[in-house]
Amino acid sequence: MQRADILLSAAQIFRRKGFHGTSMQDIADAVHLQKASLYHHIRSKQEILLAILDQALDTLIADLQPIVDSDQPADQKLSAAMRAYIDRMTRNADLAAVLLLEHRSLEPALRAQHIQRRDRFESLWRQIILQGMQQGLFRPVDEAVASYALLGVQNWLITWYREGGRYRPEQLADQFIDLFLRGLREEGQSA
Repeated sequence: MQRADILLSAAQIFRRKGFHGTSMQDIADAVHLQKASLYHHIRSKQEILLAILDQALDTLIADLQPIVDSDQPADQKLSAAMRAYIDRMTRNADLAAVLLLEHRSLEPALRAQHIQRRDRFESLWRQIILQGMQQGLFRPVDEAVASYALLGVQNWLITWYREGGRYRPEQLADQFIDLFLRGLREEGQSA
């Protein structure tokens, strides 16, 4: 049994039952271990939750950092970042749901660790928006508010998106990109 298997199973259960509704026995049963054997791999349910949150954020940061660092104009960076984020959120729905819904279940010391990573992730979106304003592509906006709005729209996918539904993830990304770029573009900039 590998730690990654435990985290994947725990994320699936946390998504279905919630962090507080999940027991260590539930996780042990899902990975076919005795509860005592599970503790050989993991010390606590809090440790599992933090590891899932870290894994999700590290993956998202790894997706976005090369986009932010690229030489593309900011409007193209924003489009690429939104496509990458929506793709990741829809392909890894269990991790996404735990990241967005269960972080408040962390104990205060662990929550502080998590917030540092989350802030790093959010700063990538703010950087793109700032770059767009500096390049004259985006009108002046509060980059924090714009990034929260941008993430809020995308994050809400976890509540209503269903695989095989009306739109594929890339179609949703295209619609979100159109909405946000039209709202951010400096007057006179073409779409």
